[in-house]
Amino acid sequence: MIHLLFTVIFAEMGVIMTLLFKTPLRKLVILTLDKVKRGRGPVVAKTVGGTVFVVLSSSLYSMFKIQDRAVEGALNPTDQVLMAKHLLEASLMGFLLFLALMIDRLHHYIRELRLLRKTMEAAKKQNRAMDEGKNGKSEEAKALQEKIETLTAKIKHLESECEVKAKEAKAKQSEVDALRKQSEGFLLEYDQLLKDNQSLRSQLEMDQTTS
Repeated sequence: MIHLLFTVIFAEMGVIMTLLFKTPLRKLVILTLDKVKRGRGPVVAKTVGGTVFVVLSSSLYSMFKIQDRAVEGALNPTDQVLMAKHLLEASLMGFLLFLALMIDRLHHYIRELRLLRKTMEAAKKQNRAMDEGKNGKSEEAKALQEKIETLTAKIKHLESECEVKAKEAKAKQSEVDALRKQSEGFLLEYDQLLKDNQSLRSQLEMDQTTS
């Protein structure tokens, strides 16, 4: 059993060293641990760990019994050998459980780091997309601003032209009013001339009748 415990401990140490350093075997070990933690893997691991813990408790109990006999003074060479054997087995099993727990935590933290990196990469991509969108919107805003400035200049030009046309129209209206007044004066003079002509004719007719 001691040889088996040493083999398992060295295997666990190799797994830990593989997880600590970035090597080509690291991904393979992580994938293997992922598969082990799926399905019945956790149940099997808990069963093996519970069995080892029970054996460890049995070894500790045997050590306490041998220690009690040593206190009573009845310790023989066989008990000393058994004490050393149980102490070695208990130490190896405790170290084995500690290394298994360390492997589990390392695997958990590596997975958390991978998820955190993916989340950070997604956030960076989203920020880049938002920045690109902002740049695109700023370019569109600049183009719209240029269009607005162009239209504003055109509007001002049209307003100035309208003012000029309005002034010209007022000038033409004043000329029309002056011509209308002048034509009215001509009509009055023409009416007066017609009246004078009529009176002269009537006077001539009267002179001819009297003569």
